[in-house]
Amino acid sequence: MKNFINVFLLLTLTISLLQANEKLEKIVIAGPFASVSHPILHMIERGALKDVAKKVEFRLWKNPDELRAIVIKGDVDFVAIPTNTAAILNNKGVDVKLLNVSVWGILGMISRDKNLKTLKDFKGKKIAIPFRADMPDIVFKQLLKKQGLDPKKDFELVYVASPIDAMQMLIMRRIDHSLLAEPAISVALRKTKSFPISIVAPDLYRSVNLQDEWAKVFNTDNNVPQAGMAVLGRMKDAHVISRFMQEYDKSLEWYMSNPKQAGVLVAKEIKMLSEDGVADSISHLNMKSISARDSKEKMEFFFNILKEEDPKSIGGKLPQDSFYYKAP
Repeated sequence: MKNFINVFLLLTLTISLLQANEKLEKIVIAGPFASVSHPILHMIERGALKDVAKKVEFRLWKNPDELRAIVIKGDVDFVAIPTNTAAILNNKGVDVKLLNVSVWGILGMISRDKNLKTLKDFKGKKIAIPFRADMPDIVFKQLLKKQGLDPKKDFELVYVASPIDAMQMLIMRRIDHSLLAEPAISVALRKTKSFPISIVAPDLYRSVNLQDEWAKVFNTDNNVPQAGMAVLGRMKDAHVISRFMQEYDKSLEWYMSNPKQAGVLVAKEIKMLSEDGVADSISHLNMKSISARDSKEKMEFFFNILKEEDPKSIGGKLPQDSFYYKAP
């Protein structure tokens, strides 16, 4: 009996050592400074994937061009990505599969005029828009056109490289209105209430919620599948993918439930954001992790609207069923 126990213990130890040796050297996750990436930072801080990887690295992408370059190069494992960009890349033959949709509403207008309540109220205004021809711009234009407005004739749209640029233009009074995504809206509102910036830009107001406008205009709800997590072709390990999604979901739940702590964590890792701004933004987010498969109906409704106006915005066609990741 004693020999049996010794053999069993030795076998258990051997299996444990083999499992330890099977850990990946490194998992690389890319994402923007926006809310979709914030659970990733919490995952890394708490060592959530230490059972499957020796190291987890977060790589920041600052604009859609950087994102596309990262994905095409293929040297990351997971990426936080706008849903339409994932569709474009997949339709171009890039091995990228959508794992989930976690961002269902982060877009809004911010203005120096508190009386602007609908997008029609912005007619004739000069508006800063980040990321030309990408997610914020696409949703904004679809809403305008559906309401009989001409983005080129009825508005003066000023395209900027990033939400941070738009935010700075608002703060310095170079512009009075902008389309932004959280947490940039909340960060801008916080910054303009602080001295000495408050002398320059004392009044900014949270204006139109684009998701609510979407619900009215397209006769649906305000869940707009804007961004989520995707896996790239070099990551083949189904167990690691499963563990990644389990831990992302846990960290997203923590993020939504702990705004103050989340603000501290995010501001520490992403210097362009403030603790209070991130904390404020969380109550204005529609974030929940729904698997890509379970999001497919919503996604195709969204993609069909985008495709009707501009097929290039999703890569010319609806992505194939294989685009939506399915665990083996």
